[in-house]
Amino acid sequence: MTRGTPAVTGTVRTRAPVFYGWLVVAAAFTVCWLGFGSAYTFSAFLGSLQNDFGASRGSVSLVFSLAGFLYFGLGVITDRWGARRFAVLGMLLTGAGLVCAGLARSLTEVYSAYGLGVGLGIGCAYVPAVSAVQRWFVKRRGFASGLAVSGIGVGTLVMPPLAGHLIALLGWRHAYVALGIVVALAGAGFSMLIENDPHDRGLHPDNDPSQTQRPSAAGSTVPAAVGSLRFIGLYCACLSASVGMFVPFVHLAPYAVDHGVSQSQALLLVSIIGIGSTAGRFLLGGLADRMGRRPALLAMFLGIAAADAIWMLSGSFAPLAVFGFAYGVFYGGYVALLPALVMDYFGGRNIGSLIGILYTSVAVGTLIGPTAVGYAFDRSHSYTVPIFASVCGSLLAACIMAATSAAPAPFRTRTAGESPRET
Repeated sequence: MTRGTPAVTGTVRTRAPVFYGWLVVAAAFTVCWLGFGSAYTFSAFLGSLQNDFGASRGSVSLVFSLAGFLYFGLGVITDRWGARRFAVLGMLLTGAGLVCAGLARSLTEVYSAYGLGVGLGIGCAYVPAVSAVQRWFVKRRGFASGLAVSGIGVGTLVMPPLAGHLIALLGWRHAYVALGIVVALAGAGFSMLIENDPHDRGLHPDNDPSQTQRPSAAGSTVPAAVGSLRFIGLYCACLSASVGMFVPFVHLAPYAVDHGVSQSQALLLVSIIGIGSTAGRFLLGGLADRMGRRPALLAMFLGIAAADAIWMLSGSFAPLAVFGFAYGVFYGGYVALLPALVMDYFGGRNIGSLIGILYTSVAVGTLIGPTAVGYAFDRSHSYTVPIFASVCGSLLAACIMAATSAAPAPFRTRTAGESPRET
């Protein structure tokens, strides 16, 4: 008998105590926690890398930008080989990248180890894991997706302080090695739970027998989806917002230290983003199931812009903490809603490829944003203009979303909270 299928005894059919879809969510949660959590420890290592290699803030920031470019840019290929295999490979690569970064003898070697290892690793694991979750749920897709990607928020909460503690205890090199071993072992182990499609286990989305169609069979083709105005609008909106979206994960802690905040409190600010992010993914994903995911995503862009405006005006720990929590809520909601909205618009037939293509916009923004901000700071010793640019980018994203989201899509499923008129 296949694990997760109903057990049959005589003529009596019983159900497994836990719907296997929630195990897929748990696996995706762990991939997000360990993958992005280890990536977002970068702010804890920035000062050590800058001091040990005598590098500028801009050149060190490029390490994170290269990794971000790869892990958001590689999802386009991950429908080819199966979600579980890619996720296992990704977690092993992420762990190896962290270990090799700890052994690096030059900043160039850090670029290669961290940028390629962590970048390739998360790129292989994230999109397949999150895409698989979309196929296991229909009615609760927003909640399930939010729960899965809340691992990013938990990772952002837990991992930077843990990295700071490990650096103080072991030094930055051994801290990277320790993190890498944990990520490789735990991440690959949990990834074994991922399953592409509920029908492969004799189950149905939402554990509802009336959902007879395979989620992986219904939906638009890639060319039809990518050529639609709705996809183009999503792509441009994500590109505009993402230039500034990952700047706080690299520069918030250095910004706080520059304004007299202690190093431990500065790293706490990154964790506060994680607290807000976790709350946003849990609360806003479920709320969007009822109010409609399309207007909810528009609200996330506006919320990110408002939060960045708070950062621009802040110079002490308390207002920076307010920024961190607010930013985390809206950033977390954005990450939770985006895959679910792609599934709503275009179906599950090519969901991994479409999310991967969409995330290439985020890859470009991540490559540009943190590095450009670092070099801007090196020239002006101020973050004001770059943060203002982030505000403008998120506002532009909201405008693009508002202008294009009502366009027809080649495939459309009605989401909870929408009327027929909205679809």
